[in-house]
Amino acid sequence: MMTREEALSLLKGMTTSESLLRHARTVELVMEAYAAKLGENTEEWAVTGLLHDADYQAYPEQHPNVIVQLLRAKGEEKIAHAISAHYTHWGVPYETLLDKGLIACDELTGFIVACAQVRPQRLEGLEARSVSKKLGTKGFAASVDRDEVRKGAELFGVDLQEHISFIIAVLQQNQQELQLEPQESTNA
Repeated sequence: MMTREEALSLLKGMTTSESLLRHARTVELVMEAYAAKLGENTEEWAVTGLLHDADYQAYPEQHPNVIVQLLRAKGEEKIAHAISAHYTHWGVPYETLLDKGLIACDELTGFIVACAQVRPQRLEGLEARSVSKKLGTKGFAASVDRDEVRKGAELFGVDLQEHISFIIAVLQQNQQELQLEPQESTNA
């Protein structure tokens, strides 16, 4: 099983964008938390979250095939398959809970981070209903595929509101590391 250190080295070999590195970390944290909640292999789920977009910056036209092939060459078939399936339009079957967890956590975690970034309080006080309302605003974080968010929750078998709340809670526990803590007031 690939260690987090090996995965991080692989990620940083292909990704230099701070926003992509933070996205990888946020999805890693959420996946790890879900694995713990569900009694799954936390390291495997965390590594899957960390590496799901590892080749996106360096090989955007080939994403996710480069990272999938690298993982398969290292004998990490389960992680490779989950990454190969993390977008429903790719037509890859969802065979394991890991596959379904990644599709459920990827887009939505990124969307929740976007919601936090436009608030002075960031993650503090962010609620699922606010995130749901923003999901209905097409102009906000327009690159996020809303259907993918809904399909992911359905495939994973979780209520969307509870899923949003779970992700918010995980991110709140790590808000300092993720630089999503409340902004200081600039009033004198």
